[in-house]
Amino acid sequence: MTEKTLHTGWKMRRLGEMEWLPATVPGSVYGDLLANGRMENPFWKDNEDKALELMEYDYEYTMQFDCPEDILDKDRILLHFDGLDTIADVFLNGEHLGDAFNMHRIWEYDIREKVKSAENELRVVLHSPNKYIREAFRECRTLGNDDTLEGFVHIRKAHYMFGWDWGAHLPDAGIFRPVTLLGIDRGRIDNVLILQQHERVPEADSDRAIAALGNRSVSRVTLQLQVTEETAGITDGVPKLMDVTGGRVFGGCGQHMSYQAEITAPDGTKAVYEDSPTEIVIEEPKLWWPNGYGAQDLYTVKVVLYSDGREIDCWEKRIGLRTMNMRREKDEWGECFAHEVNGAAVFAMGADYIPEDNLLGRVTPETTRKLLEKARFANFNAIRVWGGGYYPSDWFYDICDELGLMVWQDFMFACAVYELTPAFEANIRQEFIENVKRIRHHASLGLWCGNNEMEQFVFERNSWLTKASEVRDYFLMFERIIPEIVHTYDPQTFYWPASPSSGGCLDEPNDPNRGDVHYWAVWHGNKPFSEYRKYFFRYASEFGFQAFPSLKTIETFTDDPEDYNAFSYICEKHQRQYSANGKIMGYMQQTYKYPSGFDTFIYASQLLQADAIRYGVEHFRRNRGRCMGAIYWQLNDCWPVVSWSSIDYEGRLKALHYYAKRFFAPILLSCEEQGMMSAEANMNREHFEFEKSIRLNVANETMKDAQVTVRWALRTPDAQIVRSGEESLMVPALTSVWLDKILFPEAQLRTNYVSYEMEMDGEVLSEGTVNFSYPKYFAYMDPQLSCEAEGDVITVKAQAYAKSVEIRNEEDNLVLSDNFFDMNAGVKRVRVLEGNTDKLMVRSVFDIK
Repeated sequence: MTEKTLHTGWKMRRLGEMEWLPATVPGSVYGDLLANGRMENPFWKDNEDKALELMEYDYEYTMQFDCPEDILDKDRILLHFDGLDTIADVFLNGEHLGDAFNMHRIWEYDIREKVKSAENELRVVLHSPNKYIREAFRECRTLGNDDTLEGFVHIRKAHYMFGWDWGAHLPDAGIFRPVTLLGIDRGRIDNVLILQQHERVPEADSDRAIAALGNRSVSRVTLQLQVTEETAGITDGVPKLMDVTGGRVFGGCGQHMSYQAEITAPDGTKAVYEDSPTEIVIEEPKLWWPNGYGAQDLYTVKVVLYSDGREIDCWEKRIGLRTMNMRREKDEWGECFAHEVNGAAVFAMGADYIPEDNLLGRVTPETTRKLLEKARFANFNAIRVWGGGYYPSDWFYDICDELGLMVWQDFMFACAVYELTPAFEANIRQEFIENVKRIRHHASLGLWCGNNEMEQFVFERNSWLTKASEVRDYFLMFERIIPEIVHTYDPQTFYWPASPSSGGCLDEPNDPNRGDVHYWAVWHGNKPFSEYRKYFFRYASEFGFQAFPSLKTIETFTDDPEDYNAFSYICEKHQRQYSANGKIMGYMQQTYKYPSGFDTFIYASQLLQADAIRYGVEHFRRNRGRCMGAIYWQLNDCWPVVSWSSIDYEGRLKALHYYAKRFFAPILLSCEEQGMMSAEANMNREHFEFEKSIRLNVANETMKDAQVTVRWALRTPDAQIVRSGEESLMVPALTSVWLDKILFPEAQLRTNYVSYEMEMDGEVLSEGTVNFSYPKYFAYMDPQLSCEAEGDVITVKAQAYAKSVEIRNEEDNLVLSDNFFDMNAGVKRVRVLEGNTDKLMVRSVFDIK
């Protein structure tokens, strides 16, 4: 097959206008209007409203191309669009080729009899998504998320573009993925399905045995190839899909179709398999493991299609040799729900991923890599692709393969109900087939999930329902159509009907003892952080807490000091959950003193967010085995906004992301303290008494046993030790071990704190501190913090106890080996990973006043 990309020479205009503007493909309408000075920055102040109005119009794109001879002489010529967003008409040389109506699909048009050798005019008209959904909503009042424009459910376009409780109303449009001219000679490979059969050694019969054996737990892997070819249809003009597995099928002109397979191992060695092999055996395989459990070894599989001995097409992908499933077994608490990789149960640690930008032309392999590398930096081993966006580009999964991030992949449905008409069903069926075939070979693909929060809201509240048929359509879509397609096209990947779910059938979908849970009592329910400790979820796939982004990020959407107030019009315009800034203030009242300035308020809000999620994750990890997943909401933003993200739109790390690096550490020491925060104490009540204690826990999420030494100390505000202790212990691989509770009846509520640390092989791996009072009541001494940089090392000095020490530079773009950490009096050194060390500043909780 011969290809020619059509990415140069494009121009665009609003339909009906005279002037053409230079355009970028792949790209978007907003991106081109912005580049040509025809719209203002949609993220600036409240320009979102003006940008939304621009989508009341239709836009057209056009370019001219020559068709090379090596494509013109082919049996079939296709115009191939990897992504059209969304309602489009496609024309070639003035002739209408067809329409497109789903941004999640590939669109192809046969132009064999229409294309010329030179000066072909390609034209794409993109119709107003706003008008489309309004008209569809008038005809059928199907409901969904209240933060989103009415009618969004009727268009197969990323839902978040129409708004969310963290997203703007910016329904961009465009040719957002590559455009290619394809010349097909006789036929092409439609898809290659590779199934894996692993032969496990007899000793690998438990999680601990697998951990001890590692890659040696599997002696050989058999790859089973299923190769499907699409003929060029040169006999009757109609292309056909044909199974050529084993090379037994003949094409349309009687030609014999065969293929050759080539396997390149991680070390670069190659093996070629002739004569259309159906099975390939790999001895002593290098297994793929999630981050923290082993290497991310990848094999390259190349399949070359031949017609009567002549090469006509090639398929080449990377795969990982691994098994990946969800372990669901009855136990004393209900039913477990855990990723099982190569036979070992893995505790999922990560966050929910939303689209990276409202302007899709800005999303590139480089932006995605930077984001996902920051996920790995924070010790992630998993990431959930949320169902209200779009299926990410191939590079997203390639990077997850390389970084060891297991992907929980939602299908693109969220917080709504849908009208399953015959046309809608045909449309989504093709969407599912194409995306399953595109993504299924990736080592990182952990599971397919039907939707986000639809089963929960239909079951608990009858949300969005206007008629009984919508419940019927829900079952048809998510418990029949999608699982049938997954079973057919990706039979070795686990399917889960919804998130959260207990397995489907509207059977208590948020049951804490089965399946996955979305837990929002902390935040939406205004419960204190300690509320997490009342629950032992099997897998928490959503829980979160909001914080403001960096002041430097806020300066990208306003330069008016009047806006630097949590309750200003612009700050609340960039806060999509109405009244949520007040919620942040409510939690702040419980925890910290009233901040004296906006920048201090931002710092305090980030500490609140970080501690809220820390309370949850540390509790879940302490109960490993019962709980096997902590995926917080959310990793990233799609525009500069106050949200639940740990990385803001400009890529700046909030305090939460540094906390995540610590609470997702492979070997974690955490402390379950009892004090004001856990007792919800009111000091003005009679009998103002509560327990002051700690109970330490070591969670070992590695494949090796860990011999560690744990130390603790009761200290005064100047960090002097009042009482201390030490214990050495062995923590088996893939376990969590509790130490005995320690009571501190002598501790002074406002003037004593506890520090703790864990050492292994002479290195401190994990440390922290706890107060028995609310932070706002603790009598911090001025730590007289100072810092200086020498090369890529920053040295911080404290003269007293310093809580949540933040180091930043003038641009607030540092990435450090550690930040927002606790210090006893003394010295701490951190490495600079990104950013310059000019004009360093340092602060702690002492400065919240």
